[in-house]
Amino acid sequence: MLGTGAWLVLQAEVTPGVMIAGSILMARALAPVEQAIGTWRSAVAARDAYKRVKQLLAALPDQPESMPLPAPSGKLGVEGLAYVHAGAADPVLRGVTFELNAGEAMGLIGPSASGKTTLARLLVGNLTPRAGHARLDGMDVAEWDSIDRGQYIGYLPQDVELFSGTVRENIARMAEGDTEDIVEAAKLAGVHDLILRLPQGYETEIGDGGAALSGGERQRIALARALYGDCKLVVLDEPNASLDSEGEAALVNALQTLGENNVTLVVIAHRPSILRNMDKVLMLRDGAMSAFGPRDEVLPAVTAPRRDEDSAPRAG
Repeated sequence: MLGTGAWLVLQAEVTPGVMIAGSILMARALAPVEQAIGTWRSAVAARDAYKRVKQLLAALPDQPESMPLPAPSGKLGVEGLAYVHAGAADPVLRGVTFELNAGEAMGLIGPSASGKTTLARLLVGNLTPRAGHARLDGMDVAEWDSIDRGQYIGYLPQDVELFSGTVRENIARMAEGDTEDIVEAAKLAGVHDLILRLPQGYETEIGDGGAALSGGERQRIALARALYGDCKLVVLDEPNASLDSEGEAALVNALQTLGENNVTLVVIAHRPSILRNMDKVLMLRDGAMSAFGPRDEVLPAVTAPRRDEDSAPRAG
């Protein structure tokens, strides 16, 4: 365009201003075409990804309709639970067996990589065990229809994941949700006042993955999501990892209220402040049960050796 305009100027057919104006007009006219060329690779990749998703869904077997089960009381029974990751030789969990009555709270402790998060996912039915069973009121959670099971189980994962949408939608687990149940879950999690201070309250858009929120705010809203609905079993994986003192106090109050409401609790925790509210404690080590029983019996037994080691005289 500039070359043609320069030639016309030299021939005295147009003025230099016309050459510049023509160049600007042509650039504007070609901008949509250039943008389409620039994004063509992304468009093709998105189309191919959509095809792969359709093929994957088409290959899945149809789920048979199952009869909805009555609401459980919350009794949790684990029998010889074992799990091995695909392609791994050694099991992550082996021979885990314990029982919790409805309304009991259990603290799950142990060193890193001892299988705590895997056990939590097995308890809520996110993973299928290689051996053994995790039963809620006698029903194997891995065999229970996920839609029916989900209304009675709350789960807060270690890595909090929120979805693009509003605070209300995330608490209601991306369903329409009942307003009273949403507010009740938020109050139970101690996050109601925090939500009201957001720009649009419960209708605030949190962005992709909750990008508009701080880490503590994301964790407290995820806690409200875990407590939403008629939960009889709640599993919390390090629920105070990103909380400040105010958030941790709200968490402790929520745990006490859940216990009063006869909700069975399993809490993975490293801070002893949370364990004070537990009825029982289970310690995992290398994927196996190291100790299980009442809190006041287990905690002194598992911490005494560490205190002895710390108090031992050191060389030098």
